[in-house]
Amino acid sequence: MTTNEDWWAIWCAALLLLIAFAAVWIGQPENLSELIAGSTMEEVSQVETAPENAGPSAEAENEAIETENTAPAENADLEVAETQEVAEEEPYEYASPLKPFLAKPGKWTANPLDAISSSWSGILGVFLIIAALFAFANQMRGKSAGAFLAAFPVIFLLATLAYWMSGQSVVKAYNLEYALWALLVGLIISNTVGTPDFLRPAISTEFYIKTGLVLLGAEVLMSRLLALGLPGVFVAWLVTPVVLITTYWFGQKVLKIQSKSLNMVISADMSVCGVSAAIATAAACKAKKEELSLSIGLSLGFTVIMMAVMPAVITAMGIDPILGGAWLGGTIDSTGAVAAAGAVLGDEALEVAATVKMIQNILIGVTAFCVAIYWVTFVERDPAGPRIGISEIWYRFPKFVLGFVSMSILFSILYSYMTNGPELINAMIGGSTKTLRGWFFCLAFVSIGLETNFRQLLPQLKGGKPLVLYVCGQSLNLVLTLVMAYLMFKVVFADTVAP
Repeated sequence: MTTNEDWWAIWCAALLLLIAFAAVWIGQPENLSELIAGSTMEEVSQVETAPENAGPSAEAENEAIETENTAPAENADLEVAETQEVAEEEPYEYASPLKPFLAKPGKWTANPLDAISSSWSGILGVFLIIAALFAFANQMRGKSAGAFLAAFPVIFLLATLAYWMSGQSVVKAYNLEYALWALLVGLIISNTVGTPDFLRPAISTEFYIKTGLVLLGAEVLMSRLLALGLPGVFVAWLVTPVVLITTYWFGQKVLKIQSKSLNMVISADMSVCGVSAAIATAAACKAKKEELSLSIGLSLGFTVIMMAVMPAVITAMGIDPILGGAWLGGTIDSTGAVAAAGAVLGDEALEVAATVKMIQNILIGVTAFCVAIYWVTFVERDPAGPRIGISEIWYRFPKFVLGFVSMSILFSILYSYMTNGPELINAMIGGSTKTLRGWFFCLAFVSIGLETNFRQLLPQLKGGKPLVLYVCGQSLNLVLTLVMAYLMFKVVFADTVAP
């Protein structure tokens, strides 16, 4: 718990949530309940009086026409007064005291400076918070805080550049979100001049994304998580084992891949959740380092392609956000890529995609455990080898999932049972944690781009069989996941998962 990346993602996110909630709790007006009640009464009054005005009599209509013809200036004044009255009667919304200090580049059309002219202080605030928090976390994990602080400003600047590019009005109209630009910025550097070594201490893809996902837990109410969880289990836990076993069998019986460990690592990488599953499975089946590198390289390469292409395909096919999010969550390898691709389709798709992926992530430990048993029992057949204990599942289990669920439970309770809970939680999320989550995702995709070098991947394809294995397995995964997601989210549990 003091050095593991998953635990530190939980500690960092929990600290940010604690500070964010304390800010809205301490900063709330003393008469917040009265302000909310008054706003609610105004809304009810408007609804009650609306039917009376909805159907004017013929006499009233004639008077209105006569008035319009005889006193246009007076009518104009009345329209202005009515507009002002409506504006004054807008519902009261409590904002977090931290909102002015946390921001991202805004929208701009012709002048690029418009993106940061009003938000530069908030951008600086985000930079200082993440830099201090992650420097401390790195130091506590036995890494160099100084090396991180030397590299992080560059990574953050690249993330800011990605946000800035996505904010241009024409780009925004085409829905080209920050995740795509963050990935492209990293890929251009990695595949041209190469990623400088001094940047590597701040390239922490998994750390950024896990912290962001724990923050996301506070945004997903437990009732919603439970509603998405059951169909998500069917999508993740039925399709994944079928794809893994089928792909491994295909590699051995059809493609005749000589290395069983390479075959297994690629199968687990592609079917479960990418890099984390590949590392866990490689340890379970004692794969060589170059086999693990090849598998991760394939995963990262296809993750880049799928993250950019699948949202566009989903939109072109007219698939709704819930089904699209479930499809993304069950197929894209990287947790971060799932979140970013889901964000392109909207918050609803992000919620579903992240939930399905985290349910699938639970299979990392189970997969590694089962592979280890299979390897010892059938592949290696070494009677003198060490026994595989049940504790292996816990060692492989992605701990940050516990953080996501814990935050969802905690803030669901606060939302439901605390006085003015919905207003306080919404103010916390809208004014601070959602902004920070977006920055963590953006930093993660800059990091993915900086870590992905296609030139290093090409010589490792070894005659093309690993590539064929991955493509065939992922094709099967795409088809089965879409079918299962449709059955679970649009047929069997359609009423439950509807927002």
